[in-house]
Amino acid sequence: MSRICELTGKKMMVGNNVSHSNRKTKRKFLPNIQVKRIFVPELGEWVTLKISAAALRNINKNGAYQYIRSVEKKRGVKIL
Repeated sequence: MSRICELTGKKMMVGNNVSHSNRKTKRKFLPNIQVKRIFVPELGEWVTLKISAAALRNINKNGAYQYIRSVEKKRGVKIL
């Protein structure tokens, strides 16, 4: 499963672990991706999405249909 949010586009970042002696080793920063079924009342159906926790908060705040449409318009990608 690729760890990319379908709405925000968040994906893995690369950085360094820095020890007390200031040695640096590579590490990964993984996004908090969840697989969620969301009911969209405007469509009358359930939609399964892999979304980040930040996208889930935006859906709770703005509503699923409105947020997904705004993301489609912003990114130019068809989601629903």
